Amino acid sequence: MTVPSRIVFVAANPSIDRLYDVDHLTVGGIHRPEALVAVPGGKGLNAARAAARLGGRVTALGILAGRSGDWIAEMLAARRVDARWVRSGGETRTCVSILDRSSGGMTEIYERGEPVDKDAWEALESLVADELGRGDVGVLALSGSLPPGAPPDGFGRLAGLARMADAPSRAIAVLADTYGSPLAAVLAERPAIVKINAEEAGDATGIAVTDAPSAEAAAAILGRRGAAGVVITLGPGGAVVVTATGSHRLTPPGIRGAYPVGSGDAFLGGLAVGIARGDDTIDAARLGLAAGAANALIPGAGELDPLEVDRIFRERPSG
Repeated sequence: MTVPSRIVFVAANPSIDRLYDVDHLTVGGIHRPEALVAVPGGKGLNAARAAARLGGRVTALGILAGRSGDWIAEMLAARRVDARWVRSGGETRTCVSILDRSSGGMTEIYERGEPVDKDAWEALESLVADELGRGDVGVLALSGSLPPGAPPDGFGRLAGLARMADAPSRAIAVLADTYGSPLAAVLAERPAIVKINAEEAGDATGIAVTDAPSAEAAAAILGRRGAAGVVITLGPGGAVVVTATGSHRLTPPGIRGAYPVGSGDAFLGGLAVGIARGDDTIDAARLGLAAGAANALIPGAGELDPLEVDRIFRERPSG
């Protein structure tokens, strides 16, 4: 049996992700949450945790600062997620999501993160190059935002490291889930898959992405800009997958959970696991869709039950 390739997730701007669950959110009021969850997060770490729960061989690389950074490192170690860190000054950010049970609405507050200096970013690049040079990495996943102070083409530079580490018998698939100038920089390096949501696809292409046909049109533009494959998620509308062989629409699962924060990250985690084990882009995206749906059933970004993912995956064939 072939051992799946290792997946490296880059967490350039990690955070402590906190979810508060309140009966009713009132502007200006005092709230005492009925429940709260805190996870070592940011998009890169949410995706890494989801992939690890799905059985992926995962290594997380990122920049941490202060006591919050210590907590993130300790929590990932407790979950047995392999990780290596660059230390920077300041304090790692905290991001907060508040679920209003009365309406089902989610309010989100995301800190930008502390600035990183040139040395910290170069140290992260060195970590990535070292991992890619070990010979067992099949997927490099780049997601989320860059911290203030990072080079605007930072993700593009990391994608370039993957291209340089490619060997005739082993190509490293770059998966990108980012936006703005970082996305443009990655596209220039011809990534294997760009996975973004409808709003991000609209911002990148100028097309208002509201349904599958408009998502296909936006994906075609991203393909011409360098992506070998494009996955655009449509929330309750499922997802669209566009590759060189054509377009495919993935029907949404028949369930909808109350905790959607992190579902896109779980999608990336499932997608990466599928690619690492040799699935084609469509089947890998189906696993991602199931992971995203399962994430929404459990409080905490990037949290999921692998058995639930398997059930959703088996019950919802691609459409």
